[in-house]
Amino acid sequence: MATATAVESKPSGSAPRKARKNALSDGQGRLSAILLSPTLLVILVVVGIPIILSIRESLFLANDGINPETGLVESGEKFVGLQNYTDIFAGQNQVVGAYGTIDRFWNAFINTSLFTITCVLLETILGVAMALIMAKAFRGRGFVRAGILVPWAIPTIVSALMWKLIFDESGVMNRILGTKILWLADDNPAFWAVVIADVWKTAPFIGLLTLAGLQTIPAEVYEAAKVDGANAWQQFIRITLPMVKPTLVVAVLFRTLDTMRMFDLPWGMVGQGKYYVETLSIFAYQEAGQQRYGPASAYSIILFVYIMLVAYLFVKILGADVVGDAAPPKKTKRKKKRQDQEAGKSAETAALESMGGAH
Repeated sequence: MATATAVESKPSGSAPRKARKNALSDGQGRLSAILLSPTLLVILVVVGIPIILSIRESLFLANDGINPETGLVESGEKFVGLQNYTDIFAGQNQVVGAYGTIDRFWNAFINTSLFTITCVLLETILGVAMALIMAKAFRGRGFVRAGILVPWAIPTIVSALMWKLIFDESGVMNRILGTKILWLADDNPAFWAVVIADVWKTAPFIGLLTLAGLQTIPAEVYEAAKVDGANAWQQFIRITLPMVKPTLVVAVLFRTLDTMRMFDLPWGMVGQGKYYVETLSIFAYQEAGQQRYGPASAYSIILFVYIMLVAYLFVKILGADVVGDAAPPKKTKRKKKRQDQEAGKSAETAALESMGGAH
C-alpha cells in the first residue's frame, strides 16, 4: 500500500514539466523570412553588390602607355592584386597641407578624422543644450523647436552654397568680425569654416534624438531629486545624462559615421584641390574622375573598413543599441542559466523528499 502511495505521489511532487510550445509560434521563422526578404533583396542590390564590385575593381589597374611587344597603345585593365593598396602606403603622392609636406592619402585621412572628432564633439554639446531648451515648457516653444530644426532640413549642398556666400572675402562673416579673412582659400580658416557650417546644420539632429530620450524620463524623478536637495547641475549629471545615454550614444554614432564620409559640404563651400579640407571621400571621387578606378576603389574600401571599425567600437565599448533590442550581457545570461539549474535541482529535491515522506 505504501508503494502504491509513493507511485501516486511521484507525479505531484516531481519537477514541473516544461510548457509546450505555443502552437501559434509554429512557422514564425518562415513568416519572418518571407516578410524580410524584400528588404534584404533591396539591401543586397543597393549595398552588397556595389561593395563586391568595388572590392573587385580595387584589385585591377587601368592599362596605359605602349606595349613594348606589340607597339600598340594598351587599353582595358589588368589584375594587380593588392598593388593599389600597397601604393597607398608607399607615400608616392606628396602634397602640402595643414600638416606640412605629407602623402595625400594621410592628409585626407587626418582631415577626415579631425573633422569627425571636432564636429561631433561640438554638435553633441550644442545638441544636448538644444534638447534641454526644447524640453522646457514655455510660451512659443513650438516656434523655437521649428527654428532649431530648420537647419537640419536644408539640403547639404544648399547649406554649403549659403555658407560659401557668408564666408566670402566680402561676406557677412568678415563684416561682423571687421577683418579680411580668406575663409575659402586653401588655408587653416577653411577647416574651421567647414566645421562651423557642419555644426550649424547637424547639431539639431542630435538635439532631436536627445529630446526624444528626455521625454521618456518621468517627472517624478526630478521632483524626488528636488526634495532631496539636488541642484540643477546635479540633476543633469545624476539623472538626465545617465537616463538619456542610450539615445545619445546612438545619435553620436549616426553623426560620427555620417561625418566620416563628409563630401558635399567642403566640396560645395571650398571646392576641389584644397588640401586643408580634402577628405577621403573627396580624394576617392577625384581619383575616379581621373579614370583611376582601381586606386579610387581602394581608397573607398579603406574608408569603408575605417567606418566599420568605428561602428564596431561604438557598439562594443559604448554599448550603442542600434536596433533597439540589445542582447543581455553574458554575465546576465550565465546568472540566469545558474538560477534555472538551481531551480531544477530544488524541484528535484522536493520530489525526492515527497517520495521519501510517502514511504
